[in-house]
Amino acid sequence: MTEEAEPVRLGREFFARPVLDVARELLGCELAHAGVTLRITETEAYAGGRDPAARVLSRQTRHNAPVFGAAGHLFVYFTYGHHWMACIVSGQVGEPDVVLLRAGEVLAGQADVQLRRGPVRERDWCRGPGRLAQALALTGSHSGLDVCRTEVRHPTGPVVTAPWHPVEAAAVRTGPRVGVRGPGGDGTDYPWRFWLADEPSVSAYRAAAPRTGR
Repeated sequence: MTEEAEPVRLGREFFARPVLDVARELLGCELAHAGVTLRITETEAYAGGRDPAARVLSRQTRHNAPVFGAAGHLFVYFTYGHHWMACIVSGQVGEPDVVLLRAGEVLAGQADVQLRRGPVRERDWCRGPGRLAQALALTGSHSGLDVCRTEVRHPTGPVVTAPWHPVEAAAVRTGPRVGVRGPGGDGTDYPWRFWLADEPSVSAYRAAAPRTGR
């Protein structure tokens, strides 16, 4: 029996590419933080100012500043008033492109995940971006952290490593992004959600709720 090689930490060059490529190729990679390691099974791409679903990223603010910086940094934001969501910056400096981490399969640290997620089914531990961030104990305090760094003085930061075996193209599915309203939610023009086929950890698709008048 041959031993597996040491996991390869993804470098800046991996993330400093078009957001659709990064979102697709993050599938199967492993993300580790706070005692938990998971395999990424679902992502969504958001392309800043040229994406009708990402207008909030088109103007730099104090909160979204990491998005306009170097690729390979986390952007963690609070949404819907009750949970955090984690993205990884891609592309070039000044291009507000991010990959939303939507779902994952827990590989290690199950006891920590159970404490953080409470009495839920294992399938639902990281099934959705808010659940994923909670399982990894990611909050706004982690926004801006560099997942590519290798400094010894930062041993507890998030780490992303390449998969042991690259994901085959036949195992990848694409479709419309979850809960996106308007043109950006069109699965024909914007099939920017990527997931692994037949993975129970992948979140269920939900279209955006229609606007209601007052």
